[in-house]
Amino acid sequence: MLHRRSVRTGDQALVREINLSLIMNCLHQRAPISRADLAEITGLNKSTVSSLVTELIERRFVREVGITSGSVGRPSVQLELNPQAGYIVSAEIGVGFVSVFCTNFKAELLWRYRESFAVEAPHSAILSRTLNLIDEAVAEGRDQLPTRQLLGIAVGVPGLIDQHDGTLLFAPNLRWRDVPLRPMLQAAYPNVQITVDNEANLAALGECIFGAGQHYREVLYISAGVGVGGAIVQDGQIFRGTAGFAGELGHMTMLPDGELCSCGNRGCWETLVSQGAILRAVRRALDEGSPSLLAALPLELTLQDVIEAARDGDGLALTILTRAGRDLGLGIASLINVLNPDLVLIGGMISFADEFILPPIMAEIQQRAFAWSVKATTVAVAEYALNACVMGGVAAVYQAVLSQPTTY
Repeated sequence: MLHRRSVRTGDQALVREINLSLIMNCLHQRAPISRADLAEITGLNKSTVSSLVTELIERRFVREVGITSGSVGRPSVQLELNPQAGYIVSAEIGVGFVSVFCTNFKAELLWRYRESFAVEAPHSAILSRTLNLIDEAVAEGRDQLPTRQLLGIAVGVPGLIDQHDGTLLFAPNLRWRDVPLRPMLQAAYPNVQITVDNEANLAALGECIFGAGQHYREVLYISAGVGVGGAIVQDGQIFRGTAGFAGELGHMTMLPDGELCSCGNRGCWETLVSQGAILRAVRRALDEGSPSLLAALPLELTLQDVIEAARDGDGLALTILTRAGRDLGLGIASLINVLNPDLVLIGGMISFADEFILPPIMAEIQQRAFAWSVKATTVAVAEYALNACVMGGVAAVYQAVLSQPTTY
């Protein structure tokens, strides 16, 4: 006996949703553009495009922005995505800080706030404050776009996220385990789409949708700050792997008997190239009597101190940043051989040292990666630096609207 499967087939509503998404994505990539050009690019007939555009204008996702006179034919009305369609709230919970943005639908900033906290602060207090800041961001968006809707809320954290229920399973540098982030946010905003993801995943997505990764198909993103995160984006989609945890590049083992990592393993890539690894190397060298401009600074050195010393020609700072670049290059060369990306982006705090780390990174890549892969790969610094994760949260909500505009 045959049983009916509960699968949505290509009914008329689904086809229309797909076509609306096609128009939205085309506007994202090519606006301003006319209805006629949309028809030519998408392959849809002109009457279908006209009907779809009318619906999107009624939903306030698209607006007409002027008339262009071509050399042939009648002047055409130009279209673009409407920045005032709604507002998006995005937050990052990092090690020692919370950062929150509110943007319009064009990812233009309406409000932002960043607050530091003690690393040892209990997660309940940090989450409570994060919720308060999200509330402030929502209120600001409502004030600035009073007739528009909240399109979504996104939160990025440096850890493993269960994509099914939005639970933070493990964040070694925060020292958090089993925190039900999405349920907590959904309880506060029950009718709003909530996205919770790994901070590097969101950072990579933000760069690919709005930043330095636009127009690239296969992007490898590496962020080195307190820890080292990574993500792979293919055709604008985050590669997640079977369990959803792909991209934990910072915990590749580089030295089996190396330094103990916060994850419990030894010799992780993170123990060699993170901000903490660089500062520990500097402190060890100073304690051993190495001459340096950094010796005159307070005990609590920062990576920016090391970068400034390197710019002043300090030998110790130059040596340690060069070594970090070499170790980054070792890992990146292997990843290029495995993934064959067309773009590698370096983000996070380490990106501010690009003038010192990029030469050794490129030297290691040239020496160790296959020449054919190297020729096809661009290595660059991320555009959004420390704001990449928050912009990625905006991008995640933005992508969701582009893919299913009728649900908003």
